[in-house]
Amino acid sequence: MAPETAAVNASNAELTRKNLRTPRAAAIAGMLFSVLLITVFWLLRISVPADPQDPGSWLKSSSKTVALALNLVPFAGIAFLWFIGVLRDRLGRDEDRFFATVFLGSGILFLSMLFAAAALIGGLLIAFEASPGALINSVTLHFARAAAYSIVNIYMTKMAGVFMMTVSTLTIYARIAPLWLAGLGYGLALVILLGSYHIGWSFLVFPLWVLLTSGYILFDNVRRTTQPGA
Repeated sequence: MAPETAAVNASNAELTRKNLRTPRAAAIAGMLFSVLLITVFWLLRISVPADPQDPGSWLKSSSKTVALALNLVPFAGIAFLWFIGVLRDRLGRDEDRFFATVFLGSGILFLSMLFAAAALIGGLLIAFEASPGALINSVTLHFARAAAYSIVNIYMTKMAGVFMMTVSTLTIYARIAPLWLAGLGYGLALVILLGSYHIGWSFLVFPLWVLLTSGYILFDNVRRTTQPGA
């Protein structure tokens, strides 16, 4: 390849990079995800009994509230994907392949299990509308409730903990956030990795951590914008 051609290609690549640069306001996506997920958890918490052996009386009294929570889940998922994009953009060329794989994989697995649990509960709502009497206190109801409960409280929260620990590790090596935020991420990750099954409020840890991290990134972006030459 001629030097002139290589220079032109490099210039075009740099121009494309500038045109595709992540908007600074995209950090708001993590905050939006946090608010939506906390809202979803709260709506489900006040509508569905925590006991997975419940006979299903909530289907009669709280189906509309549960349906509202489930309709918010896809929007929370979209915002979370944007949040992952914001983190990867902030890492830039410092992104390590090993940690990037774990970071991206745990994030996608978390999102997949969130959707799977929502789909199970949504299936219960549809089945109840089709045959209310047959579903109450049935084996199908108990199976779907137990499956959704296990996905959220065991597997999904564990992936959230892995995601937090990986991002905290990347924070230390790439300096994309202050070290105190990385230390806090490690501590909160241990809480949900080891105590999610025993601590009832542990499901709030992950969205609150995302909210704090996104708030810092947004603040840092605004600070850089106001600096001369930013």
